[in-house]
Amino acid sequence: MISREPTLERLAVARSLLLVPFGLTEATLGKALATIATHRIDDADLYFQYTRSEGWSLEEGIVKSGSFGIDQGVGVRAVAGEKTAFAYSDEISEGSLIDAAETVRTIAAAGQSRKVKIETATKLAPSRILYAPMDPISTLDSAQKVALLEKVERMARAVDPRIKQVMAGLAGEYDVVLIARADGTLAADVRPLVRLSVTVIAEQTIAGEVRREVGTAGGGGRFGFGYFHDTVIETYVRDATNAALTNLESRPAKAGEMSVVLGPGWPGVLLHEAIGHGLEGDFNRKGSSAFSGKMGQRVAAEGVTVLDDGTLPDRRGSLNVDDEGNVSQRNVLIEDGILKGYLQDSLNARLMGVLPTGNGRRESYAAVPLPRMTNTYMLGGAKSAEEIVSSLKRGLYATNFGGGQVDITSGKFVFSASEAFWVEGGKIQYPVKGATIIGNGPDALTRVSMIGNDMKLDTGVGVCGKDGQSVPVGVGQPTLRIDRLTVGGTA
Repeated sequence: MISREPTLERLAVARSLLLVPFGLTEATLGKALATIATHRIDDADLYFQYTRSEGWSLEEGIVKSGSFGIDQGVGVRAVAGEKTAFAYSDEISEGSLIDAAETVRTIAAAGQSRKVKIETATKLAPSRILYAPMDPISTLDSAQKVALLEKVERMARAVDPRIKQVMAGLAGEYDVVLIARADGTLAADVRPLVRLSVTVIAEQTIAGEVRREVGTAGGGGRFGFGYFHDTVIETYVRDATNAALTNLESRPAKAGEMSVVLGPGWPGVLLHEAIGHGLEGDFNRKGSSAFSGKMGQRVAAEGVTVLDDGTLPDRRGSLNVDDEGNVSQRNVLIEDGILKGYLQDSLNARLMGVLPTGNGRRESYAAVPLPRMTNTYMLGGAKSAEEIVSSLKRGLYATNFGGGQVDITSGKFVFSASEAFWVEGGKIQYPVKGATIIGNGPDALTRVSMIGNDMKLDTGVGVCGKDGQSVPVGVGQPTLRIDRLTVGGTA
């Protein structure tokens, strides 16, 4: 059997789902783009999308709900200067495509906009091969999915009799996109995405008082449901049950300014929120980021290197091409403490006089692309995690985080630690609850005093929100010590 080159294979899949059933061809797409370009513009594109999704949830020992959905449509965009005109339709047809094109061409010509020549010759955009172009939903049948969730519950309840309730969820998505640009570029991607989540409630009674604590874990990525074999499930169950059982023994967190050690992996969400968003191109072009105008300057302690890498195989935040048809990249944002780059979509890159970085992302065909993170993480250093924790005379060791908030302009952040420990004399004393970490992202980077050699990515659970749009992302970091952070607590 002769197989096609993967980029051509993805394009064939996209054509078969998004063009052929509706009588569309590349010539139809060129006609729509030419309609937009009757006025002066700087850029234009068409974004077709087909998404099939499925979800199952288990609670109280039974699968209580299941969902299945199909969504498809096309978004049409024209850009002139800083202005964007956008229209979308959940009907894919030549008529709706031309109607949308005529709607967006009414964008007023900006001073720096130009007459864009619509290229009729199609050129296939370069892309990567980071994940298989599979439909993950079909990798297990319904009975196997139910059995998987039931296995999660059995494993969790067997850990400890104090585990009183188990909730598990399984979700899959088959996403196919096709992008046509005014310069003749045609790009396509087939994006599988799966996730398994575990939540447990532990309960114990001491002196007549009932105490309950929650633990959560899970993961996933761009592959099929077969990834969730027994060893992976056991890891998720262990992490969720350990968190709940540990917090049953927790005491109120102490407050004050202190050194904080952050564990590896998911605690990198603090890096994502407090620093990553501030390095996105739109905020820096407008001068509203705490990092604006600091290119080439020291913004972090020596040894701090931060990357955004959309090229990691099978990772939740990875993309063969971004949602503008640009190939994903490994972008160095901060190198040894020096600011090296911002994350760019096409619009902001053009206005800032730089190249796109493969970070133009959108939630769906009904949304415009924005500069967004993919997999954002800090590289490791030379210290062991044990050495870093033992360096604390008196402080907090946070190994997991819940929610948080950040102000892009000032860089100020507040994060809640869902699993943390009080350290004194270099030794872990007891788990604490109710700790919040308060600081300033750019300032906190300069206070990194120790970097671990245990860099780890999260298990594949991240969802990033911006301007009302959510996209899957990844985070990661090694164990870090950051000095002089404010910790809020109840003790």
